[in-house]
Amino acid sequence: MRGKFITLEGGEGTGKSTQAKLLATRLKDSDRAVVATREPGGAAGAEEIRALLVSGATGRWSAMTEALLHCAARRDHLDNTVLPALERGDWVLSDRFADSTMAYQGYGHELGRDVVSRLHDLAVGGFTPDLTLIFDLPVEVGLRRAGVRVAGGKGIGSPVEDRYERMDPAFHRRLRDGFLDIARRDSGRCAVIDADQSIDAVHRAVIEAVNARLGAGL
Repeated sequence: MRGKFITLEGGEGTGKSTQAKLLATRLKDSDRAVVATREPGGAAGAEEIRALLVSGATGRWSAMTEALLHCAARRDHLDNTVLPALERGDWVLSDRFADSTMAYQGYGHELGRDVVSRLHDLAVGGFTPDLTLIFDLPVEVGLRRAGVRVAGGKGIGSPVEDRYERMDPAFHRRLRDGFLDIARRDSGRCAVIDADQSIDAVHRAVIEAVNARLGAGL
């Protein structure tokens, strides 16, 4: 039996990484086999590409180069982590997936939906998550949270993984609008979660969405 693939999406500081951990714990407590992963990254080759994307100068890549790097990392992630886990019947939770490329490069960097969609079709084909949770938060609140996180040493290894967080506020407003537009266009797959609440309240909303959409019985 094929497993379930849940992706968690949203702008900077929305708390999706925290919610991914809480959801993984809840699923494990219900005797599900869970693989928790992330993008960019989640496999050896993809993690090497991650280092190129999440640190350094904000303008080091063009929008097209960024999108290509993300798609290359995603193909490696799918081949080596996601698809094998689903074939085993595991539940896979990914902190970001293809919607982030659409939102960040398609909307945030204004590369456009059509270009990103064509790249996605080449790299991933018709594969889609069973459920996508989009964590929504006012831009100013998210950037404030992210700033505190970076000051506290957020990131794996060195340098600090804050390249996208340092992009200008207009980019982040386009990013938020992009995620909400993605949710509107694919409401059957996407559930918008109000992230401007306590961690416990957001977690309850996540569990409600997983139960309602996937019949998880958590």
